Amino acid sequence: MTSEFAIAVHALVYLHHKNAVLSSEELAENICTNSARVRKVMAKLKKKELIGTKEGIKGGYHMSLDASEITLGDICEALQVDIVKAAWRSGSMDMDCMIASGMAGVMDGIYAELDEICKKRLKGITIQDVEKKVAGCKK
Repeated sequence: MTSEFAIAVHALVYLHHKNAVLSSEELAENICTNSARVRKVMAKLKKKELIGTKEGIKGGYHMSLDASEITLGDICEALQVDIVKAAWRSGSMDMDCMIASGMAGVMDGIYAELDEICKKRLKGITIQDVEKKVAGCKK
């Protein structure tokens, strides 16, 4: 999982909550990151038409779909991220030991299965669902 995913979800929930056109600086302040990172993520969301943009002095980003239509799975697709992925592999293909030479491939298969399960689950969670959960935490 990358920080891009968290930035994207946060930005979309905030855009929906504010129901306004917001600049990358406004989003970055709420997300607690820098505006360049926000712009990079938002460009990917725009490319997949999950958000829209407005040019000019009062320009920025806005929701182009209803929050109930955007799933966390859509965000994964837009960002092209894996949810479950190995950052390191044990063993080595060059070793004579069956365990050392085969472990990485087996674990990659397990990670790929878990990634698919996670992505399928994320297809069932919308931006609206996330906003409701956040609102429920603040009561």
